[in-house]
Amino acid sequence: MDLRRLSTLALPLGVIGIILLLVVPLPPLLLDFLIALNIAIGLLVLMTAMYVKRPLDFAIFPSVLLVATLFRLGLNVASTRLILRDGHAGDVIHGFGTFVVGGSLVIGLVIFTILVVIQFMVITKGAERVAEVGARFTLEAMPGKQMAIDADLAAGLIDEDTARTRRADVTAEADFYGAMDGGAKFVKGDAIAGIIIVIINLVGGFAIGMLQDGLSATEALHKYSTLSVGDGLVTQVPALLMSIATGLIVTRATSTSDLGTDAAAQLLRNKTALRIAGGGALTLAVIPGLPKLPFLVVGGGLLLLAQRIKPEVEEAEAADLDGAAADPAQAETPEQLMQQMRVDPLEIVLAPDLVDMVDTASGGDLLDRVRALRRKIALELGIVLPPVRTRDSLDLPMSTYAVRISGVEVGVGQAPPGKVLALGDDLEALPGAVTVEPVFGLQGKWVPAEMRHQAELTGATVVDRASVLVTHLAEIVRKNAPRLISREDVKTLTTSLKSTDAAVVDELVPNLLSLGEVQRVLQSLLEEGVAVRDLGRIYEGLSLRAKGGASHTDLVEAARAALGPAVASPHAQDGVLRVLTLDPLLEHQFVETLRPTESGPQLAMDPARVERVVDEVSRKVRAVEDAGWSPVLVCAPALRAPLRRVVSLTTPGVAVLSYSEVSGPGLVVETVGVVSGAEAVAA
Repeated sequence: MDLRRLSTLALPLGVIGIILLLVVPLPPLLLDFLIALNIAIGLLVLMTAMYVKRPLDFAIFPSVLLVATLFRLGLNVASTRLILRDGHAGDVIHGFGTFVVGGSLVIGLVIFTILVVIQFMVITKGAERVAEVGARFTLEAMPGKQMAIDADLAAGLIDEDTARTRRADVTAEADFYGAMDGGAKFVKGDAIAGIIIVIINLVGGFAIGMLQDGLSATEALHKYSTLSVGDGLVTQVPALLMSIATGLIVTRATSTSDLGTDAAAQLLRNKTALRIAGGGALTLAVIPGLPKLPFLVVGGGLLLLAQRIKPEVEEAEAADLDGAAADPAQAETPEQLMQQMRVDPLEIVLAPDLVDMVDTASGGDLLDRVRALRRKIALELGIVLPPVRTRDSLDLPMSTYAVRISGVEVGVGQAPPGKVLALGDDLEALPGAVTVEPVFGLQGKWVPAEMRHQAELTGATVVDRASVLVTHLAEIVRKNAPRLISREDVKTLTTSLKSTDAAVVDELVPNLLSLGEVQRVLQSLLEEGVAVRDLGRIYEGLSLRAKGGASHTDLVEAARAALGPAVASPHAQDGVLRVLTLDPLLEHQFVETLRPTESGPQLAMDPARVERVVDEVSRKVRAVEDAGWSPVLVCAPALRAPLRRVVSLTTPGVAVLSYSEVSGPGLVVETVGVVSGAEAVAA
């Protein structure tokens, strides 16, 4: 049997053996071996606790503590059975009792009591408190640590695997300190049980010795006090070792060295402190009545040690300080400064009281929703959002969040803790001030979460805080999609497309167009709300148009033409596309005024006439929207780009399509208005 298989079976078999200890009598020789094993386990655990560099390196300690406690209690039961039945519990217990008691029951009981007090009142009590505080602080610090990991991941300081490992460490640390908080109770209970068992052995043995064995009171007391104190000592010594190990683990801070190395490095680093301590010990040597030799030896040793650490520690620290003073810029490398200068593409900033929205331990699911939004945007627009960095800021007012793109604030909203947003027309019965929903501009009120059902009874639509923030973020992303698609993103999309359509990619990039020119085309499409998911068709259209040389406007129109009905279908409602058309005479006048420029064709018409036409478009669009529809403006292909530029100035939300883009299978076109331009023609 190999070592791995043996280690797998050892602990289960050991637990079964502990259970057998409670019911099966043991011979004294076997009990001696188990007691020796118990003491050795205590020493091993103590040494391991001293040499770990961080508490998580001994993450199994709470379970080991429980099993070791059960083992000691099982030995107590087995030894008690032998003491009360046979008056003999092996040589180890007899040896401990004889050596410590030394013929005096009072001395043995005093020594045993001192050990119990040290373990129970000092070490166990302190370790229990430290474990409790450590568990609470660790749980409270989890959201901040998770946000720091997400921030480092978003900033590119770590990769996904490292972030996953750090998140696992944070979770493991919380679990460990929570387990240690309960594990400390085992040690406390073990100390109490040890006292009770010794009293039972002493009283029960005294009674058995006098009533059953016919011993005198003095003989019974001497015999069973020796065994009782010996039994208590052989179990309390390993229990004391476990208590010390518990205290070391819960008070151990994460470090790069073991406890001994850290203690030597930190206690012996300051020569002045050692000199003062040595001088204090020498001063005590001259006080009348105190022995001089011990204080002279200790004080002289500290002064000698202070002299010896000078070249090893203090000169090294002085050299570091001198180097830092001589070259202050050396503390920050250019790479570190550049990393600090980096601007996150997309960022959510939360007020301190909103951190619970990202704390999974308290039910916060904001990060999961943001990840779901990234998938949704990828399927909707065809772009992959950059990692969304989430952090807190003391500069924001309470209950406030902000969305930033490239460091520029593009949206601000409210999300008060413990409240939900009720949207509706009849909100007078609900408490709170009237607010405006940031995406659709609807009136609402932030009401306590406990009143959610009451708000729904009034006919209001109730939205939780995370939904408000994510909806706001989604709208900001859609409006700013052109800013969020970088050249690196275009390169990634192109590389991905090459795995399926290598021919079209090789033909277009970089032979006909550079990545920068392709990026500009994709940005223009996204600016008009056109998804770029069908990248293959877009590249095919660009390849055909770029061969003869074309302006940026021509390339955009070629990409739209390649997409065909896919441009118009998102604007249809139930398969019906409601359109506004231009009067043929007005459209003819527009086409005649087109003039080529470096930035594409422009309308060379009287600005006053163009303004009147644009105002009429805006009025008709509002009238159709009031009827519950979302119309588009349709015109000749040559007129689409310049007309869209002028219409977007007053009505940015309306899409301008060409006739070729609205003709497609399964799409019903319904004309809901005609822009006649009568005033413009009359003028």
